[in-house]
Amino acid sequence: KMAAAAGAAAAAGLWSEVNRCGQNGDFARALKSVNKILQISKDDVTALQCKVVCLIQNGNFKEALGIINTHTKVLTSDIIAFEKAYCEYRLNRIESALKTIQGASQQTDKLKELYGQVLYRLERYDDCLAAYRDLIRNSQDEYEEERKTNLSAVVAAQSTWENVVPEDLGLREATYELCYNSACALIGQGKLSEAMKKLQKAEELCRQSLSEDSDVTEEDIEAELAIIHGQMAYIMQLQGRTEDALQLYNQIIKLKPTDVGLLAVIANNIITINKDQNVFDSKKKVKLTNAEGVEHKLSKKQLQAIEFNKALLAMYTNQADQCRKLSASLQSQSPEHLLPVLIQAAQLCREKQHAKAVALLQDFADQHPANAAEIKLTMAQLKIAQGSVTKACMILRSIEELQHKPGMVSALVTMYSHEEDIDSAIEVFTQAIQWYQQFQARINYSCCVFQPKSPVHLSLIREAANFKLKHGRKKEAISDLEELWKQNPKDVHTLAQLISAYSLVDPEKAKVLSKHLPSSDTMSLKVDVDALENSHGATYVRKKAGKLTGDNQQKEQGQGEVKKKKKKKKGKLPKNYDPKVTPDPERWLPMRERSYYRGRKKGKKKEQVGKGTQGSTTAGSSELDASRTASSPPTSPRPGSTAAVSATSNVIPPRHQKPAGAAATKKKQQQKKKKGAKGGW
Repeated sequence: KMAAAAGAAAAAGLWSEVNRCGQNGDFARALKSVNKILQISKDDVTALQCKVVCLIQNGNFKEALGIINTHTKVLTSDIIAFEKAYCEYRLNRIESALKTIQGASQQTDKLKELYGQVLYRLERYDDCLAAYRDLIRNSQDEYEEERKTNLSAVVAAQSTWENVVPEDLGLREATYELCYNSACALIGQGKLSEAMKKLQKAEELCRQSLSEDSDVTEEDIEAELAIIHGQMAYIMQLQGRTEDALQLYNQIIKLKPTDVGLLAVIANNIITINKDQNVFDSKKKVKLTNAEGVEHKLSKKQLQAIEFNKALLAMYTNQADQCRKLSASLQSQSPEHLLPVLIQAAQLCREKQHAKAVALLQDFADQHPANAAEIKLTMAQLKIAQGSVTKACMILRSIEELQHKPGMVSALVTMYSHEEDIDSAIEVFTQAIQWYQQFQARINYSCCVFQPKSPVHLSLIREAANFKLKHGRKKEAISDLEELWKQNPKDVHTLAQLISAYSLVDPEKAKVLSKHLPSSDTMSLKVDVDALENSHGATYVRKKAGKLTGDNQQKEQGQGEVKKKKKKKKGKLPKNYDPKVTPDPERWLPMRERSYYRGRKKGKKKEQVGKGTQGSTTAGSSELDASRTASSPPTSPRPGSTAAVSATSNVIPPRHQKPAGAAATKKKQQQKKKKGAKGGW
């Protein structure tokens, strides 16, 4: 009895210690006291509960969950459901946390709060929105502002990831968190300018809120603003201001924020800006997307986008096997998604395997008819790149939902014209016009009233007529023009085209139709010529008649007289011109072509005595020198001689080149001098 009494007294003291430590927030010390209590009574429910709470407060969620699971008989679900669900939530076992919450016998406010967080992580935004609305409606405590912030975050997620138009919650944006979430919702709607203003307001509120705390440094404020600045940079990127966005992204990375999710998103966005350029920087940035815990911080679509960009980066860096591996993994996760198969096809094209790429796309189109249109457009592009324009046209015409679109019609007609297949081009026009006629007939039947033909239909008929006229199909063009004129008899332009076409086929019919043209009186335009000439766009503006001073008037009159008296200027005559002598009629011909030209005189051939430098000899005399033989060694050129050429080059510059005869003569002269020098100079 005395031992039991001593144990009870010790336990009471330990409980007092636990209570005091809990109030002071010293959970590590409280845990020691709880462990001592459990040594006295190992199945004490309250002690086990306290131990779980202490472990949670110290961040030991795995150990806390282990205590709960090993004492299931004592710690039943109605006692410790919240703690168990919270540990599972913090350990990222979201599905298990949801089951624990749903299996609780009583839904307390704490469980409802956690339920909302779990639904948000599971991306069940509709259920999450309903849960938070219920909490806000039925709760009145100091956490109301946090609940409103979470509610706005759900609306922003719906707008961003589900393309849902956000409803006006009527929340007063008094905090920077609410402003930030509102900006995210606007980004989801594409209202980028409004979103930027909201983010600027959020930044201002954040600075005001944190600057009130004297313990908060400027570095702490910048770290808190990092997520706001990241969203600003994203808006800049969407607006095409990539340089500004890149600069802001890099500033955030230099701050080294602790949020791995934020770093992963920023790194991914930088990779998308780099594309196939600056791949070395992209390879460094991609490491930030592989940080531990990133998968628990981002949504499924964000993680999917990062994986797509990893596959593309592998393709740009010529890592073919890695690219195939990543794209195949993505395709297995989302079999209906387009991007994985497009990346695989792009990789095959880089390897010059175009046929395999087309076959891969065709298989995907057959398996997923809903996405066949985009796949077939890619297939057509590959065929065009291979030069198979006709096959590309066949693929495009197989896309039934796009056959009648004006853009598709224009592309097909252009391609068929390039291939000089006019019949197929006209067939494309005909099919599109028939589709619109059938569509119009369905509208008329359903509405039971007359509906005028659509502008697209009429524009197609006009384009078809112009095309047929251009390629000599006059009769077919006349049929189209008559249809247009029938729809609008007041269209003078169409009537003029019709008359022009008939004039080439049936002139009498053209005369009959010309009677329908309006008279010249009705066609005349009442135009104020003065106003037209004085308009801003006139190339010539008539000077307004104004008062002229006497000098100006005389000047203008003088200029007029000069213009009247201006005569043709006389040509110059030679200095020896004699007006009494008749000019030579053949003076304009070259001398060789004149009738009296007799050629050069071939008289006495004078020796070139006295020409050249003193002591030089002629080429003829040097040839008569018997002392010079073919076996004579070549002589070195004299110092400073212009004939010297660098030993490293046999090319003589053009302005140093001389006729072959002159060079030979000079060389012989130099050799003779060299030989004569042996006499004892």
